[in-house]
Amino acid sequence: MPENEALAPFLEEYHEDCPGCRVDRWKASRKGIPFKEFLYVWLVTLCTALPMSSLFPFLYFMVRDLNIAKEEDIGFYAGYIGSSFMVGRALTAFLWGILADKYGRKPVIVFSVSSVVIFNTLFGLSTNFWMAVSTRFLLGSLNGLLGPIKAYAVEVSPKKYQASATSLVTTAWSIGLIFGPAIGGYLAQPADKYPNLFSKESIFGRFPYFLPCLCISLIAVGVLVACIWLPETLHTHKETREHISCDSLEASQDGFDFKLKDEQSERKKYRSEESLFKNWPLISSIIIYCIFSFHDMAYTEIFSLWAESDRKYGGLSFSTEDVGQVLAISGFSLLVFQLFFYPPLDRLLGPVVSSRIAGVLSIPLLSSYPLFANLSGVGLFVVVNFASSLKNILAIIVMIGTIMLQNNAVEQHQRGAANGIATTLTSLFQAVAPAGGGTLLSWAQKRQTASFLPGDQTVFVALNVVELIGILLTFRPFLTLRNQPPP
Repeated sequence: MPENEALAPFLEEYHEDCPGCRVDRWKASRKGIPFKEFLYVWLVTLCTALPMSSLFPFLYFMVRDLNIAKEEDIGFYAGYIGSSFMVGRALTAFLWGILADKYGRKPVIVFSVSSVVIFNTLFGLSTNFWMAVSTRFLLGSLNGLLGPIKAYAVEVSPKKYQASATSLVTTAWSIGLIFGPAIGGYLAQPADKYPNLFSKESIFGRFPYFLPCLCISLIAVGVLVACIWLPETLHTHKETREHISCDSLEASQDGFDFKLKDEQSERKKYRSEESLFKNWPLISSIIIYCIFSFHDMAYTEIFSLWAESDRKYGGLSFSTEDVGQVLAISGFSLLVFQLFFYPPLDRLLGPVVSSRIAGVLSIPLLSSYPLFANLSGVGLFVVVNFASSLKNILAIIVMIGTIMLQNNAVEQHQRGAANGIATTLTSLFQAVAPAGGGTLLSWAQKRQTASFLPGDQTVFVALNVVELIGILLTFRPFLTLRNQPPP
């Protein structure tokens, strides 16, 4: 079909003052990859990931310097600082989705990036425990980027490149997990690490964790400036609530009638959204995703605290720079695996089998962690980096697999609502994980002479129990795939 004929029905519905219509017309006529729009999506996603992960290398030392806890209780308080971000996000994720649907993606994105600039900077200037908790809570609750940017990535892309746009969000998130811990690890306590550049009397000497937060906030300022050129994708005209997009244009060419009445479209939309909660393949995959997310967030919190703990408590006595380097290497390994090795693995085994194998392999790997305290020097560095990289690779196999199960469990027009439900529930699990993990670590480090599971062995056994529960739930009758007959 000639291009003009393909665009004809779309032009009849075009509204000059509607930003969504302008984007849809642009998508229908564009040829090639939208590199500029992809760059905006990449930058905004990076801005979300950096403040979330940057604190883990220095969180142990930050709590210590706040003089609120004894050394063996640091994990308890660090857990609450780590979880406050997720608590805030869990409470407001659904609200930000509603606001993005009502007022547009761009206002929510701009406001969220602005909150990163303000509250991430204030977190670096924290002078007491409650200031650290409240700034992280506000950073999470006012940062509504994750949900809207997923929708925005698809809406701003021609249909041919929507899969690439979705994977771009995941890739940018992985890059943020590389640079976030690296920034936090290398730039924390600059007066101690780089005394020739930063004096003890300077602001960076008086606030030893301000520099990494400031650097991330400056990156967010750059992203905020780039948001000026973000095109809005939400349709604002009243004539069509269910806007006619390029997807519906292509559907019409296949014989589908997209010109439904407004009331019929609304009733159909409400019915489809209500049916999500009766969609057991979706709900079961979301529950599994939440359990593995809980495990991964708890592991992330525990690993940094455990590695930086003194050896008399079963830790490795790592510095912030050591932990930042380990997490950066793990993040780089994760990115390489995700880009080059996961696609053929998924084609070979599929998301369910690959997730089960990765979960099973994680159990003996985590069981070996308490033994690392017996190593030192180069041997310890090599083993910890290898184990951390392998653990994160196994985790991403499970996470990508469960995300694919969620998307495959619903029709395309339901995926936005399905991802919204998954994000809200996952945030709740991830909010509990750091506090629970930190409290468990603090309790375990007081049991160095216990006869059963002494010291940190308790922590890693608990992580393995959660992992095992997640693995068992990937089998029938709990997990049911779409179009699969019930057992």
